[in-house]
Amino acid sequence: MQITPLGDSALLVRVVENFDDAPETALNQVLAAKCNLEASRIPGVIEIAPAYTTVAIFYDPVRAIDAGAPVEDIVGWMEQRIGDALLKIDKTRTDEIEKSPIEIPVCYDAEFGFDLAEVARRAEIDLNEVVDLHSGAEYRVHCVGFTGGFPFLGGLSRKIATPRRDVPRKEIPAGSVAIGGKQTGIYPIKSPGGWNVIGRTPLKLFDPKQNPPTLLRAGDRVRFRAITLDEFEAAKQ
Repeated sequence: MQITPLGDSALLVRVVENFDDAPETALNQVLAAKCNLEASRIPGVIEIAPAYTTVAIFYDPVRAIDAGAPVEDIVGWMEQRIGDALLKIDKTRTDEIEKSPIEIPVCYDAEFGFDLAEVARRAEIDLNEVVDLHSGAEYRVHCVGFTGGFPFLGGLSRKIATPRRDVPRKEIPAGSVAIGGKQTGIYPIKSPGGWNVIGRTPLKLFDPKQNPPTLLRAGDRVRFRAITLDEFEAAKQ
C-alpha cells in the first residue's frame, strides 16, 4: 500500500489500484483497512475517511508530537505507525457493515423527477421501467462526500446508467435522488449538481445536530422503495 502526504496534516493510503474491475472487492478492502486503522488508535489521528480506492487519515500534528513524534519528521512517524497497522490488516473484518439494507423511500413523481423522462429516453424504455430498475436493485455506499452526507452508490442497473448533464443545475432540492453515470446518489442538502434527478426522498440524510450527522456511511447497503406523492407529503409532516 502506498502512503503519500495529503496537505500538511493528512496522509492518503492507496489500498487498491483499480475500482472499476471489482467494485465490491475494492470497497471491502478499503473498509477492512479503515477498521484496522481505527483499531490501532494511532495517536494524533482525528479522522479516517474511506473513498473508492483510498483511505485518508487526518491528524493533529501537536497531538502527534505530544505522543512522541519528532518535530522534524512527523510525517515519517505517522507513516511508520500506519504501515504497522496495515501489516496486521484482516480483510475479513467487514462484519460491521454487513447489515440488512437501509430502505430509502422515494417519490418518482414528475414533480420531483426532473430528468426521469430523459433517463427513460436514453435507455429506450418507459418511465415505469426506469422506476422498477432503480428501486429493484441493492446498492452499496462506496463513499460519502461532495456535500455533507452525499452517498455515492454502486449497483445501478447498466440499463439506466446516464451521463451527467452537460450543464449542471445551480440548485438541486434536498432529498433529490439522482443518477450520474454508473452511480446513483442522494443530495442531502440543497446544492448545485449535474446528476440526473429522478425522484426525491422525504428522509433527512444529513443533520449536524445528530451524532453521527449522516444517515449513511461507506459500506452500507441500500434499497429504494417507490412511494406515492401522498405518502411523500405524509412522511414530510
